[in-house]
Amino acid sequence: MSHSAIITDTDSNLPLELAKKYNIVQVPILIQFGDESFRDIYDINNDTIFARIDKEGKLPTTAAPSPGQFVEAFKAAFASGADSILCLNISSEISATYASARQAAEMFPDKRIEVLDTRSLAMGQGYMVLAAAEAVANGASIEEAITVAEDVRSRTYLFGALATLKYIAMSGRVSALAAGIAGLLDIKPILSLQNGKLELLEKIRTQSKSWNRAIELTAEKATGHKVEKMSILNVKCPDSARQKMSILNVKCPDSARQFEGLLRAAIACPDEIVQADMNPGLSTHTGAGMVAVVFVVAK
Repeated sequence: MSHSAIITDTDSNLPLELAKKYNIVQVPILIQFGDESFRDIYDINNDTIFARIDKEGKLPTTAAPSPGQFVEAFKAAFASGADSILCLNISSEISATYASARQAAEMFPDKRIEVLDTRSLAMGQGYMVLAAAEAVANGASIEEAITVAEDVRSRTYLFGALATLKYIAMSGRVSALAAGIAGLLDIKPILSLQNGKLELLEKIRTQSKSWNRAIELTAEKATGHKVEKMSILNVKCPDSARQKMSILNVKCPDSARQFEGLLRAAIACPDEIVQADMNPGLSTHTGAGMVAVVFVVAK
């Protein structure tokens, strides 16, 4: 009986236990502080990253997995009995991960390896990966699994609220002056996934209003549809940063649960909502205190 392996990268934000349940391999994004390199989720977590950012006053860089990392993952899959591989990667608009996986696949000319640009990220990408894994487990071909994954993408939405512009300013995407003014005005930008990119959609005053706006946008997209799957992504503040962040009204410890309560009060949600920390490969750019909802609506 043929067996197709499912591989992705850690920007899919799949909780490890969920990935293990479906035998999904996640190749790690790399987090680099100077000459030190760490594997996303395996060697480093958000507490460590944000404590170090606050101490050193600078962001780490993130790097796509090397082709060699994908080669090793592909070799392991074939050694475990797979006769084909479907690799689903974070949007090529955001990262070079897809290109790296493609390059690795070319090193196996006699093997069937399909590499898919999900044009998504975080649990938006994760839901595509899960759909492909479920399809393959039920006997689908790789072509059918790709079709299923792309269908899920067409029905998936992401809305999030940043707690601060501090980290985007440190990355150079907005000026420090603009971020400082935004902090004084208590501006909390709304994020959305648009055409394969994570875009700043709106600028809202105060955390409570930004959360409410994210929920309003979710309700608009869910109108007339059943919400099949939903997850809440959170970037918790490390203990060392909570006192500083409290000035920005960031309720870090319980924010995901608080946000879920507001969501459930506003719209009909699935019985199970996945709570997931946003992995360091992405949280480095969004910053501590960020909360987002990712959901898939029925056809």
